[in-house]
Amino acid sequence: MSTVDVSPEVSIAYESFGDPGDPPVLLVMGFGAQMLAWHEDFCRALADRGRYVIRYDNRDCGLSTKFDSHPVDMGEFIAAVSSGDIPAARRMVPYRLLDMARDGFGLLTALGIERAHVVGASMGGMIAQTMALSSPERVLTLTSMMSSTGERDYGRSSPEAQAVLFSPKPADRDGYVAAAEKELVWASKRYGDAAVLRELAADSHDRAYYPAGIARQLGAMILSGSRADELRELRVPTLVIHGLDDTLIDPSGGKRTADLVPGSELLLLPDMGHDRPRELWPKIIDAVVAHTG
Repeated sequence: MSTVDVSPEVSIAYESFGDPGDPPVLLVMGFGAQMLAWHEDFCRALADRGRYVIRYDNRDCGLSTKFDSHPVDMGEFIAAVSSGDIPAARRMVPYRLLDMARDGFGLLTALGIERAHVVGASMGGMIAQTMALSSPERVLTLTSMMSSTGERDYGRSSPEAQAVLFSPKPADRDGYVAAAEKELVWASKRYGDAAVLRELAADSHDRAYYPAGIARQLGAMILSGSRADELRELRVPTLVIHGLDDTLIDPSGGKRTADLVPGSELLLLPDMGHDRPRELWPKIIDAVVAHTG
């Protein structure tokens, strides 16, 4: 693991796999999740298929820069948005998805990479979309996985999934690890595994427990708004992957993304939820390799 400055304000922690001479694939992780959520074995399997794979921690997560000087109370933020007081909500949150997209480009620049294939999952898919929209000349291909367009009518969470997402997690390690089992609500119905969720939670807690960044990342997603009009004009080759078991971001989010982006390819995977079960890695990796070829 290494850390590089991608701007005067932000340092990004990252790790790479494979031969730097191979086509670069930037993996962008989602809301509140460290780069560990791109499993090391997944990264190595993709690298073994001839890709130079880079995973990293978004700002306010993992070992990347934290915005401690901008505390955000999630309850107050949600209340402001729900009441329609958007100006107040905007004052609370110090950055948007575009700033997070610029972090990704800053990392690529620091690594001497001008153009890359960008693969994003969940919020990472939103960041990846924003990268392709803001600087299409630097994005060879876009893969948007288990994500959506920022439109309220698509990709909605089930009430059960939303309740788990916004429930505070215990701060102590044992409680934090045990609480991870609740995420089975949005996992693959067939392959969801509580032991896998507990293992990731334990590794994440040991590496960098930092709940304060979650509210700011949530604010960045909500306040960045819809990308629908821009996606209609996107000309970057796009693959959309979504699990049919996903209850955190309903499959309508992926379908809508594919409907909007001209010439995009849609891969809907049975037995995949808001996760990437090891059993489905071959299908996911095959699709990404074909798309980035």
